[in-house]
Amino acid sequence: MKVFYSDHYTMPLPEGHRFPIEKYRLLRYALLRDGVVRDEELHEPPMPSAETLMLAHTREYVEAVLNGTLSEFQIRKIGFPYSEALVKRSLATVGGALAAAEEALRSGVSGNLAGGTHHAFADSGEGYCVFNDLAVVTKYLLTVQKVRRVAIVDLDVHQGNGNAAILGGREDVFIFSMHGAKNYPFPQSAFHD
Repeated sequence: MKVFYSDHYTMPLPEGHRFPIEKYRLLRYALLRDGVVRDEELHEPPMPSAETLMLAHTREYVEAVLNGTLSEFQIRKIGFPYSEALVKRSLATVGGALAAAEEALRSGVSGNLAGGTHHAFADSGEGYCVFNDLAVVTKYLLTVQKVRRVAIVDLDVHQGNGNAAILGGREDVFIFSMHGAKNYPFPQSAFHD
């Protein structure tokens, strides 16, 4: 089995930051410790191209992230301070999702130890999500015709509002989001599959 993990998934954050960034490193450690995966099954994800990111995101937004020209407002919406480490983390997360999807289609099973960045919109990030890995993977697989339909099962206390905004209403995408009714984001998307 191939599972994708990168040390870029964890990045330095200011002391007291509320996002539990260490969870990715701790997940890797727990899976190895408990024998769920072996060290040789962990693979560094490839970094996606800007063109691949633009399948789900606008050119202006992708270039602003990659060139470090996001506005202060855009950075506040994301919730992480802007840094080169944030860019690498965001690219690695999408790369891991793409690689895991390709491997799952090839061998039947795979995984990525980060991701689910379902709050990122086509033209902005939000809620600790810079790029929407699920939307990028979905649009990539449909574009290259590796699949005909995609189902996203999102079991998070927060609604995947970015998923709904980017992919909602498509006949070839089914989104099932089980989330708290009175939780972030407010208001919730009109697309309820």
